[in-house]
Order: sequence, then C-alpha cells, then structure tokens
Amino acid sequence: MHNVEFKAELRDLNLARSLCGVLGARKILDFDQTDTYFRVASGRLKKRETPGEPTEYVYYDRANRATAKLSHFMIYSEEQALERFGREPLPVWVVVRKHRDLWMHGHTRIHLDQVEKLGMFIEFESLVSRDHNITKGHEAVAALREHFSPVIGETIDCSYSDMVARDEDYKAELRP
Repeated sequence: MHNVEFKAELRDLNLARSLCGVLGARKILDFDQTDTYFRVASGRLKKRETPGEPTEYVYYDRANRATAKLSHFMIYSEEQALERFGREPLPVWVVVRKHRDLWMHGHTRIHLDQVEKLGMFIEFESLVSRDHNITKGHEAVAALREHFSPVIGETIDCSYSDMVARDEDYKAELRP
C-alpha cells in the first residue's frame, strides 16, 4: 500500500479543528496512541497500540524530507507480525506517545497530533489507490497545505520516532 504524506508543526489546534469543519472534513474520532518502534534492518516497524482497538504492526519505508513524500507501508495483525518478523522479541528503539484527532477529507486522513515531549503537529496522509493515484495524492496534500496554511508551522522532514530519538540522545549527552 502507498500514501502521500506531509507533516508540519501545528500552531493552533483549535483553529485547525475549525478549518477541518470549514473544509467539510469528517471527524472520525480522537484517541491516545502508543507507537513502539523496533530496530529493523531497513525501513521502520512500529507496534501501534490504541485503547479499545486491536494491536497493529505497521511497517513502512519512505524518504525523510520536508516536502510531500510517497510512503510504502503494510499493516499486520499481531499474529501476522510474529509470522513475518519472527517470534523472538525485537529490540526496542523508541516509544512515541500521542493524542490524535483523526479527520477524513476524501481519500486523505488529517491528523492533529499532540505528541508527548515534542508538541503539536498536523499530518496529511493521502491514500493511493486505483481511483486516487500518486498525482491525485500530491494534489490533495497540496490543497490541504493551502487550506491549513494559517496553522502550519515549520515542515517536518522525519518521523516522530526520529524526533524522540534525537531528544533521548540529547538527554543522554547531558547525563554525567
């Protein structure tokens, strides 16, 4: 599976919610989520835990850059992940905890995230399908960037996991 992704700092959560309403986006729900990232040879693998939902494992690979980018991903159930990645525990890299407001606009998910230790972010994920190709995904993300420009701060070129890892490394450097 593929999607076109974009992430940036979020300047005003309440205004972003209002802009979702003005756009006609559908509020799906808001929830807490814990993503445990594992060290793997290539790409990223995270165990996603959401209260009240089955645990998922998400494997993805994408370039780290601030512009909209194509992401290749697979979602596995817990049993499928054990079959695919082995039954031995994988080494944990970092843990990301967040509260997410999830909205949908057409084929695109809008995430308004409050990430523990990092701050607030907005993310667009436009799912690529036969009816919604990569070009349409980029167009959808560009239109959302324009619509949400009053609340978009600095663009983010990496995963929350990279940001948490940098923060943890920094803290480790400060320890005697």
